[in-house]
Order: sequence, then structure tokens, then C-alpha cells
Amino acid sequence: MKKVLVISSSLRMRSNSEALADAFARGASDAGHTVEKITLRGREIGFCKGCLACQRTQRCVIADDAPAIVERMRDADAIAFATPIYYYEMCGQLKTLLDRANPLYPSDYRFRDIYMLTAAAEDEPYVPERAVAGLTGWIDCFEKARLAGSVFAGGVSDPGEAEGHPALRTAYEMGKSIG
Repeated sequence: MKKVLVISSSLRMRSNSEALADAFARGASDAGHTVEKITLRGREIGFCKGCLACQRTQRCVIADDAPAIVERMRDADAIAFATPIYYYEMCGQLKTLLDRANPLYPSDYRFRDIYMLTAAAEDEPYVPERAVAGLTGWIDCFEKARLAGSVFAGGVSDPGEAEGHPALRTAYEMGKSIG
């Protein structure tokens, strides 16, 4: 049994990327894993100041919601990040959280498998490539971690539009297959 953390970064209610997050979480739970889902909606997460104090202390100097989320990231065996695609990239709030996860770099983090769940109005297969590349750049800084999989729901724009989308089943199966 693994500890799985699912982070939904969309700020919109009934978002399509959050539907992917929920499907992934259900799959991981059905496989017997302990699952925690965090949404960034309503969270205060400021920009990294680049002071690098966290490299010495493993704690961020900014007092907001990011340090508690980063702590949960450190203690998870697997992490799934769900994001809407804006201008062919991950949303800003997810990028800001990844920047704020800098205290993890020198830490004894547990995570090994990282997943990317994306949704966009555009439907072409290349749409999530830059977002996945951005996350892969973050993963590359953690030598024990790897991109274990990604799911893309294309052609969904309005809230709730992903209902019935085949990517939900793919996300569920990916969550269920965490080993």
C-alpha cells in the first residue's frame, strides 16, 4: 500500500482537470492505496523569492499555504498533478507550487512516481507536451523520481464537459495501476 497525493491546480469549480484528478484518486483508492487530494482552489501560494534559505533549513520563509502542501509532497510515495492547459502550458498556480517545492530538493523525499493529468479545449495530441516538459524539468531535479505517466483530456472547455470523456477511464486505470 502506497501513500498517494493528488494535487488539483485548477481554480474553477467542476473543472475538467479536477475530474481527471478525481478519477485517478478513485483508481488509486480502489487499488488499496491511501489517497489524499489537495486542491489549490482557495489556497494562498505566493511566488518563490529565490532566497534559497530553504536549501539550508528545508523550510520556506514565506508564511502561506505552500509549506504544508510541500510537506505532504515530501511524504508521498506517488504524486499526481492535475492542471488545465493554458496557452499550451501548465497553469500558473501549479508552476508556482512547483517553484515553492524547492525545500524538497535537499530533503529525504519519498516520492518516486509522478503523474501528470491535463485537460484543454484543444484536442490535438501535442497540446500537453509543453506542460509535461515543464513538469519533467522539475522531476529531473529529483534523481529518485520519474514521470510514471500522463493523461490528456482534449476537446473539453466548459466546466463538467469532461464527463464521459475516455481520458477519465485512462486516469482511473493509471491510478489503479500504481505499483
